[in-house]
Amino acid sequence: MQAISDVEQLSQLCKELRRDILDMVYIAGSGHIGGSFSATELMSVLFFNVMHHDPQNPQDENRDRFILSKGHCTPIYYSILAHCDYFPHEELQSFRKIDSRLQGHPDKSKFPLMESTSGSLGQGLSIAAGMAFALRLKNIPAKIYCLMGDGELDEGQVWESFATINKYKLSNLIIIIDHNNIQLGGSNEDIKNLEPLKEKFTSFGFTVLEVDGHTIPALLEIFTAAKKESDEGKCMILIAHTIKGKGVSFMENTAFWHGIAPNKEEYEKAMQELE
Repeated sequence: MQAISDVEQLSQLCKELRRDILDMVYIAGSGHIGGSFSATELMSVLFFNVMHHDPQNPQDENRDRFILSKGHCTPIYYSILAHCDYFPHEELQSFRKIDSRLQGHPDKSKFPLMESTSGSLGQGLSIAAGMAFALRLKNIPAKIYCLMGDGELDEGQVWESFATINKYKLSNLIIIIDHNNIQLGGSNEDIKNLEPLKEKFTSFGFTVLEVDGHTIPALLEIFTAAKKESDEGKCMILIAHTIKGKGVSFMENTAFWHGIAPNKEEYEKAMQELE
């Protein structure tokens, strides 16, 4: 699809995406707002500027692949896909309903547009690494983009994957960390302190870039740099510093809104802020 590089257009899109997320979770009575809001700018820039993909040919062998390793944050994923015209926008209203293909976590068996089923934290990166290896064996020049939550880094499996990715120099895989500092049970610092995070990744052999995950011009620039480094054979990790619940004042920087739906009063108040 044609890339969008206009910052104002992308900013307006992010507002629409956040309204979609709020609607979906409110109507369903469940879902994950906080991490979807923190990833909104990241995924918008990825799908509307960075990645090569075609809604008219979703199984194009040369497409870039996206793995939502933090699989609970489907509201932003589904909203992005609807805005890309992969399926009708009104289908978002079926989110989490029993007969819907838009389940709470990506389910490839119900929705082949998904590159993988995900939800068990830590597994998405292993899947992405396997895909990257397969693409290299087939000489397909596509890239894999894997979006992870920082709370997901508590999982031992991801560190095995980091070691494997470096060992086999899977430079066609670009890893993005949504570093909002908060997970289900509280702050990262209180649960399992990740710091010094950049130094840990560097010690595993990665080239690490850092960015404000809500500043669109910076994201456009950093993804360009990451692709260039990737093309030169470097294993890449992008640490995006974000805010949990970004966009609604009373949802920001709190674990409370990790996976809860707003009531009517909270919904209306949040929608007023987003409008």
